[in-house]
Amino acid sequence: MDANWNLNTLEKPAVAAETVTVPGQHDTVRRAPSLLKQAFQCLCLGTLAVASYLIISQYFVTTVEVVGSSMVPTLRNSDHYLLNRWVYHFREPQRREVVVLRDPSGACYAVKRVIGVAGDSVYLKDGFVYLNGQKLEEPYLPHNTPTFANGKVRDQLIFCGKDQYFVLGDNRMNSADSRSYGPVPRENILGMIVK
Repeated sequence: MDANWNLNTLEKPAVAAETVTVPGQHDTVRRAPSLLKQAFQCLCLGTLAVASYLIISQYFVTTVEVVGSSMVPTLRNSDHYLLNRWVYHFREPQRREVVVLRDPSGACYAVKRVIGVAGDSVYLKDGFVYLNGQKLEEPYLPHNTPTFANGKVRDQLIFCGKDQYFVLGDNRMNSADSRSYGPVPRENILGMIVK
């Protein structure tokens, strides 16, 4: 009988071994994240998305809509363009670039072309633009587009001081620009239009 009992006791540990779980071989029950945790994750993701948008549009690139006809035929009313805000962190605006600026004559923004940079003299006479004494070639304008001085003045001579830019609209007959408000300070220029 002792022999049988010993056999029975050997079988009992075998039964007990079936209930032992081995790491990596047991089923795990996963709980779904709580609603509060999911809401927090969505809030974090939304905050990061808004912050990324604000940083990119403030310092890198954004879209602008042209309102008005001062840059016709280069830019048309109601068209959308990219504004590269990043480029002027590395270099200064260059002649012939089309830029967005804070209009000195009002609390709005304007799109104009850079004609003169710091140290340049711009002379308007008989419908022509002279830059530093040389007649300015403007291939971006329709042939024979005149550029007259502002108002009743026939000739106009303007000097660009340090960090100042002389800007004109491409629609010279219908543009409020440096002919009326003078050179624009560098801090008023927001970025360059990318076509």
